[in-house]
Amino acid sequence: MFINDVEQCQWIRQKFETPGVMKFTNEEKRTLLARLVRSMRFEDFLARKWSSEKRFGLEGCEVMIPALKTIIDKSSEMGIEYVIMGMPHRGRLNVLANVIRKELEQIFCQFDPKLEAADEGSGDVKYHLGMYHERINRATNKKITLSLMANPSHLEAVDPVVQGKTKAEQFYRGDTAGKRVMSILLHGDAAFAGQGVVYETFHLSDLPSYTTNGTIHVVVNNQVCYRRRGHNEMDEPMFTQPLMYKQIHKQVPVLKKYADKLIADGTVTLQEFEEEIAKYDRICEEAYTRSKDNKILHIKHWLDSPWPGFFNVDGEPKSMSCPPTGISEDMLTHIGNVASSVPVKDFKIHAGLSRILRARLEMTKNRVVDWALAEYMAFGSFLKEGIHVRLSGQDVERGTFSHRHHVLHDQEVDKRTCVPMNHLWEQQAPYTVCNSSLSEYGVLGFELGFAMASPNALVCWEAQFGDFHNTAQCIIDQFISCGQAKWVRHNGIVLLLPHGMEGMGPEHSSARPERFLQMSNDDSDAYPEFSEQFEVSQLYECNWIVVNCSTPANYFHVLRRQILLPFRKPLIVLTPKSLLRHPEAKSSFDEMVSGTTFQRVIPENGLAAHAPHEVKRVIFCTGKVYYDLVKERKNQDLEKQVAITRLEQISPFPFDLLKEELEKYPGADLVWCQEEHKNSGYYDYVKPRFRTIVNHTRPIWYVGREPAAAAATGNKNMHLVSLRRFLDTAFNLEAFEGKTF
Repeated sequence: MFINDVEQCQWIRQKFETPGVMKFTNEEKRTLLARLVRSMRFEDFLARKWSSEKRFGLEGCEVMIPALKTIIDKSSEMGIEYVIMGMPHRGRLNVLANVIRKELEQIFCQFDPKLEAADEGSGDVKYHLGMYHERINRATNKKITLSLMANPSHLEAVDPVVQGKTKAEQFYRGDTAGKRVMSILLHGDAAFAGQGVVYETFHLSDLPSYTTNGTIHVVVNNQVCYRRRGHNEMDEPMFTQPLMYKQIHKQVPVLKKYADKLIADGTVTLQEFEEEIAKYDRICEEAYTRSKDNKILHIKHWLDSPWPGFFNVDGEPKSMSCPPTGISEDMLTHIGNVASSVPVKDFKIHAGLSRILRARLEMTKNRVVDWALAEYMAFGSFLKEGIHVRLSGQDVERGTFSHRHHVLHDQEVDKRTCVPMNHLWEQQAPYTVCNSSLSEYGVLGFELGFAMASPNALVCWEAQFGDFHNTAQCIIDQFISCGQAKWVRHNGIVLLLPHGMEGMGPEHSSARPERFLQMSNDDSDAYPEFSEQFEVSQLYECNWIVVNCSTPANYFHVLRRQILLPFRKPLIVLTPKSLLRHPEAKSSFDEMVSGTTFQRVIPENGLAAHAPHEVKRVIFCTGKVYYDLVKERKNQDLEKQVAITRLEQISPFPFDLLKEELEKYPGADLVWCQEEHKNSGYYDYVKPRFRTIVNHTRPIWYVGREPAAAAATGNKNMHLVSLRRFLDTAFNLEAFEGKTF
């Protein structure tokens, strides 16, 4: 390893290369031996009881357990109260047993093939599970909290998640220097070198709103240590590494080597050593006997990030209702005024920004909001209520489309900035808005970890363009979409994904909504039972929420609802680009004041709604295409014959409200219109659900672009031609005559 820093090199020489620096007292040697006994006999016990089970044991690197325990002892001695850990599956059960101190019977019962799963989700294999535990550190007699994060098989994916959770725990404790909360990451040598997310995580280490002030990385070097049983216990490494494994099979286990050395120099006697082994073996046998009493696996016993007091004692929501998400007009006006101002004296802003702030002030006076101001209202209202808001991503401070401007920069004093959101009230929660490094995988993982720490925070990650989320697909697939099902871990992270077909080419158009919808867990063929609590209970049953809002007010409400719900779910928001400045995409304060709520569906409210039996066609759509449709309908003078209904919450599907709409227009054609290509967007998701509502008695016709391999065309003219073509079809009332569905 090359280090171009004299001070760091000197530190390594002093700490590791000074003769005698690793000299232990007899007491320390005996402690190390006892910990090695536990590390090795735990693996031996599992091998004896479940010889044909995969467990990804630690054999060949048993010294990792005493190493971790020593790190934690020293950290506790230096004032650390909370250690958050991430690691791969190799040795995880041993760490859970001998470092975190999970009850052994809880681990052993996982091997019972007859163990039934509680109705808490789909669960995960035992060597992926996490744990949270508060205990007394025996070396220091101080209280310490240990959390081992659950994670998938995807090596190193948990690294940024651990860093994000660590940062959050430091933030909520006011631990700006990292003196009370720290992280430990364990790695295999090949994954440490080969997985790019390791570098992305290191890249965050010095950024102000991401640094955790240092992490201890423990790399298992398989050139020094070894895997006694290959990749796992079912593996036969002799197939491919015969000479290496002949040598490995000759290796004397480290416990025997160390015990022989201590016995030889008189530090311990053979009898003491054998008694230590017998004692731990007895502990394991007694736990094994108790484990047979466990008939049901409760995943919640393996929760790595509990939220005390948020749920009831059984881990269930305290209610199944959500209050209205509107706020008082006074608060809207106050936030609008601050958003239009520079609350710091003698602070010179850019002339172009002055125009933007004047426009905001004018909107506030006129009781209207655009997209940026609606977001400001939602964020600001939470700060008043003591809810921390964090917005992270590439260029989020200004906004990719130069619409947000949450951080003002003095034009005459270098690096002097002002965040008006932090000047709303004397007593308010802090607002964090931070430009990230140029990373998606690492940063989204970090924000997911941050959101795990507390339910009383709105944590948002914004992609620079929606399709850039696909470089963070591992975090989305393995953590966000299924984290609750696998690990009973609620998370309210918000993904803001700019989306819209605007002739900008294949890489800046689609946030790939079809992927999020395909991973949604609601059943397209199951007709739900409706009740007063249907809206909230449907949200509770889903794995995440996917919305494409067409108005600033609805965007405001869906952000507010995210915190006012009695549980937490990931929220995927397909955010606009051209609508940020569209003159029609504005909302009145009347749509946001106290008593108003998020509209899952915005029904037709014009001429067509007043004479529904005369309506020839109902067009259902979502997002920006609504404005194209409304304009075209007016141009063709079809406002009485064609109704346009907006689907704002796509998943979970609003069966109840759409049933009302379908029944309102019994004689009309039903059309789904989207600007995306047919093999992307929403059609494959909405079609079977519409068909379920009408019991397959009416077709739902498709209008939109043809299937395509690329998300969008790179040719502006082709974009406009295809737009013209599907708008013509949408309002051709004879387009589907004589066609079979």
